[in-house]
Amino acid sequence: MDKVFELIKKEEKRQKETLMMIPSENYASKAVREAVGSVLMNKYAEGYPGRRYYQGNKIIDEIETLAAERAKKLFGVPYANVQPYSGSPANSEVLFALCEPGDTIMGLELASGGHLTHGHPKVTFSGKYFRSVQFGLDEKGPLDYEKIFKLAKLEKPKLMLIGTTSYPLAFDWKKFAEIADSVGTWLVADVSHVIGLIIAGVYPSPFNYAHIVTSTTHKTLRGPRGAVILATNKGIKKDPELPSKIDKAIIPGMQGGPHNNTTAAIAVALEEAGNPSFKTYGKQIVRNAKALAKELMKGGLTLVGGGTECHLMVVDLRPLELSGNVIADALEVAGIVANRNSVPGDLMPPFYPSGLRLGTPAITTRGMKEKEMKRIAEWILKVIDYVKPYKLPSKPEARNQFLKAFRAKIEKDKFLLGIAEEVKDLCRNFPVP
Repeated sequence: MDKVFELIKKEEKRQKETLMMIPSENYASKAVREAVGSVLMNKYAEGYPGRRYYQGNKIIDEIETLAAERAKKLFGVPYANVQPYSGSPANSEVLFALCEPGDTIMGLELASGGHLTHGHPKVTFSGKYFRSVQFGLDEKGPLDYEKIFKLAKLEKPKLMLIGTTSYPLAFDWKKFAEIADSVGTWLVADVSHVIGLIIAGVYPSPFNYAHIVTSTTHKTLRGPRGAVILATNKGIKKDPELPSKIDKAIIPGMQGGPHNNTTAAIAVALEEAGNPSFKTYGKQIVRNAKALAKELMKGGLTLVGGGTECHLMVVDLRPLELSGNVIADALEVAGIVANRNSVPGDLMPPFYPSGLRLGTPAITTRGMKEKEMKRIAEWILKVIDYVKPYKLPSKPEARNQFLKAFRAKIEKDKFLLGIAEEVKDLCRNFPVP
């Protein structure tokens, strides 16, 4: 067997035996995986249905049209493009379609839960080629919409790109629309993390308020690694040429041929998301997240925003003087896979943040419910209490060496590996789809 396939088998085993609690991760269905691994990847299809640059695309045209039509029907929009390679390219393509270099854009800062592509300064496409204005929240949250309105009125952005990767509370899309409309700016809603919750009706929908909605197709949607760009009726009313601008921004603007196997898998995922069982799943995600958050707070942990209204929560470790790196590393040894994350007002750099991000989409896919959340919270609290003595050095130059030694020390730690065995027992009762 090729070494690659040996490693794939190991990864499959790891996913089966651990709790996948990074909020942006999930398990795709067998049908989605089959589409991704199909012969469709052999075909080049540069262009759009009926307007390809290569021959032999009759069937590919049907597949892409089907995917786009399913997206339009599911979300009630007049336009859908399913070609973006992923979420970051999709956001970049919207910026490319509607803005010129140097235009002012506005978004939620990274430390407060925004995404790199929402204007993070200097190091990203969105922050380097546009004048980025960012807003945040105080350490307790939630967002101060009056403050955001004042900032928008002062800066007059060409486009507001609003979305989240770690903001645990629900957005008020109506208020964002009022702000955008008052200054005449484009409102783009990036719902990559919460699109499945929107379908399930447990998270506010932006489709009546935003001009454009972007989203990845994995995460809570449980599809392949791809993305969609959706133009709403409000968006096309603002500019009837909007669909054409987005199409051109994707190709020839920023991409070549679409990944046809991914397009097919998106179509499969959208069909699955239209089933009543998907709404049941989405509702359980939020119930599980709230149950987990409640137990963690009961155990003495501080959560950003005081809890959660969606699929994720962020633990603020500053009251415990602990690092997200230390906790995430220890939890991984214990079979619980989460990720370190910045918190509002974090004085630590992004690579050594003061928070921990947890989510329930994947463990909900496995069938876990509130009862299991209580047990998982107990494990998390035990791990955090166990590693309390390990404080990240204040001197930057000492941090890498400290973490390297810490990882080596806990790799064979009996206490953490004991929890990992208990986690495995739980996972056996809830098989991966």
